[in-house]
Amino acid sequence: MIEEPYRWVEAIANRREYVEHQLSGGSPIAALTYRDGILLFTMSRERQKIFEVYDRIAMSAIGHPGDIERLRMTAIELASTEGFARSAHDVSLRRLATYSLSPALKAAFEQIYGPPYLSRLLFAELGRAGAPNLFLRLDYDGSIHTNGGTFGRAFEEFGVISGSNAATERMEEFLRGKKHVNSDLGTALEVAADAWALGHMTEEGDSGKDVPSHADIVRHRNERLADAAIEAAVLEKDSGVPQAWRSLHDAEVRPHFQK
Repeated sequence: MIEEPYRWVEAIANRREYVEHQLSGGSPIAALTYRDGILLFTMSRERQKIFEVYDRIAMSAIGHPGDIERLRMTAIELASTEGFARSAHDVSLRRLATYSLSPALKAAFEQIYGPPYLSRLLFAELGRAGAPNLFLRLDYDGSIHTNGGTFGRAFEEFGVISGSNAATERMEEFLRGKKHVNSDLGTALEVAADAWALGHMTEEGDSGKDVPSHADIVRHRNERLADAAIEAAVLEKDSGVPQAWRSLHDAEVRPHFQK
């Protein structure tokens, strides 16, 4: 009887190791504020990773496609129900993550006789009426990481996810040193693509202990551009239509890197 708590802790540790292994190598995703709104960017060869959730909220994810789809549909249903019952202005990313998605992920992760969600999510919410944009990372165990602004943390105008903590930390450090908030879409795409390349290099183990030079990052980025599809989308502040979301086709984005 005394051993049961220790067995549970060991089982949780094993599940964490298993999920982290399944997520390792997932194509990184970078989201950042630019002059006209929010840009989400990744590169891949297979499935879609960036989605619209509701009005001014977007979601991106790495992990098992089945689990990502389940969580995407859950997020859409929750946001749509909230918007229908109240109003679109009442739909909040913080409420969506804190009161609904995070508890569900935590419960699934800690129920050791059931399957956990093999996914890591990144949400972005376009601020209203001059309010700052929100970037929120939601992990498979229900833990939440936002872009700061509280408890002494500096506010950051970006969010990232990747298949490893090392890649995530390097991408975040890279974006902290970039001034992209007032940049145009072309510049924002270059910054996001370089952040992606740095994360991808770290996941592949190509970067070693030292941070790669900008030339190495650009070289890696261009090599991957040759054999991978670009997936990008924006949430626009002044789109001219009620919908803030707009997908960017590969053919629209790729010329920015062929200068």
